[in-house]
This record gives sequence, structure tokens and C-alpha cells, in this order.
Amino acid sequence: MGMNILVTGGTGLLGRQVLPLLQQEDHTVRVLSRTAASLPDGVQHVAQDLRSSEGLDETLAGIDVVLHLAGGASGDDQTTQNLVTAAERQGAWHLVLISVTGADAMPIGYFGMKARAEQIVTDSQVPHTIVRVAQVNNLLLRAVRAMVKLPVVPTPGGLRAQPVDARDVAAHLAALTLAAPAGRVPDLVGPDVFEMGDLLRSYAEAAGKRRLFMPMRLPGKVGVAYREGRNLTPGVDATVAPRTWADFLAEQDVAGRRKQPQR
Repeated sequence: MGMNILVTGGTGLLGRQVLPLLQQEDHTVRVLSRTAASLPDGVQHVAQDLRSSEGLDETLAGIDVVLHLAGGASGDDQTTQNLVTAAERQGAWHLVLISVTGADAMPIGYFGMKARAEQIVTDSQVPHTIVRVAQVNNLLLRAVRAMVKLPVVPTPGGLRAQPVDARDVAAHLAALTLAAPAGRVPDLVGPDVFEMGDLLRSYAEAAGKRRLFMPMRLPGKVGVAYREGRNLTPGVDATVAPRTWADFLAEQDVAGRRKQPQR
């Protein structure tokens, strides 16, 4: 029998890829986001802001499963609380939360906020699944591209990442959403661990950009945490996605982004 599924943040990077995977069999999919965007045929849209609990009971009415993808630089704990409270009242039987590797280990506000969101879900009456995900390739690419625009590129030593492909994340999230609640599941990470300098150089080489790279040391508690790898999850403790950073970068045709010479 088909389920009624609510996806928060379904118009974002991951949401756009996970929606078609959820539209299987007789599942009904509803997206909650602040603004409407291009959605697959058959997907319902609710224009709503999770920063307010107003209207959430109506949105959650009849929903079996919630996939919570909506997030931002701040306020994720409060929006998660609003969502969970409404899900409890409306009797949802499964809530899937995406979080970030190292959520409870990194001394950075964003990570702490994600850890609080996890705790809110764990303490709720809604059966749940929580999965922490490593750094998504597309988001890393934005940061790398911006840094390589500089003639001298700062290269923070000890800063490492486990790039994971958004398509692999979407497939994993869809599978968790359609399965039974499983609590905290193994983190999802990419197949390789890279120093930030390696990511920067690989992009610069693929884009045909010659740059000077200036090593720098991240200061304070944050620098110590990155050097200790607290944002990483060893492969033996995680689910390892198959697609590599090199494969992803090759697909981007980054060299084609260079400006064409004026005629």
C-alpha cells in the first residue's frame, strides 16, 4: 500500500534528486518549502516556513513518513522542533533526519545546531531514522571554485573531507525513507579522504587555472578539531558511497566554464 510522504526542503539540491525516487508504486509525495519551484508531475507543494509552527498540523495531517531535508546556516534546531511537535500530534510513524558527520564533535555552531536537532528527534515520540552525511560534492565544488578564483589560494592544512556524491545521498535517503525506522544508522561518506589542498589543486588543474597555493594553519579549537579528523567517519564505521570526487569533477566540465576570448 502506498504511503503519504512529506519532504521538507524538497526543492533543494538533494530534494530535487530524491523526489523521483520516492514516487514509486502508489506513494503520494508532498513538498514543504518556502517558495515553489519546478517539481515532478504529481508532487504536491505546500508553501510554508518551518520557522513558524503555524499551519504545520494541517500540512502533517495524514502524513505517514517525513523526510526532513530543510536546513540552513542557523535555526535548524528550532525548525526541527516545530516539525517534530506537529508530527507527534498528527501521528506520523516515521521521521527521517539528515545530519552531518561530526555533528557532536566539531566546536562550530552549525555542527552543534545539527546535534541539537538530532537530540530533538531522538527525544520525540515519533519513530525515527537519523543519518549523518559527509561533505556533498556539489557544495564542496562551490567552495573550491570560489577559492580558486583568487590569484593566491589559501590552503588550510589539516582540513580534510570525504566528498560524497549527491546522487548517492539521494538514493540512500530514499531507501531509508521507504524502510522501517532504524534509529541512528551508519554515516554515509565518500570513498576517499582528501586534504583541502588536494581538492583545490584537482579543481585548478581540471579548470586549466595556474595558481599559487599558500599553506595556512587553522587556529584555535576549530583547527585542532579538523586536524584530529573529528568531521570524518572511518569507512569501517560508515556506509561508503561508490562515486568518487574524480568522477564527479570529470562530469562537471569545469574547463568549459572558462571565459571565451573576445573576438
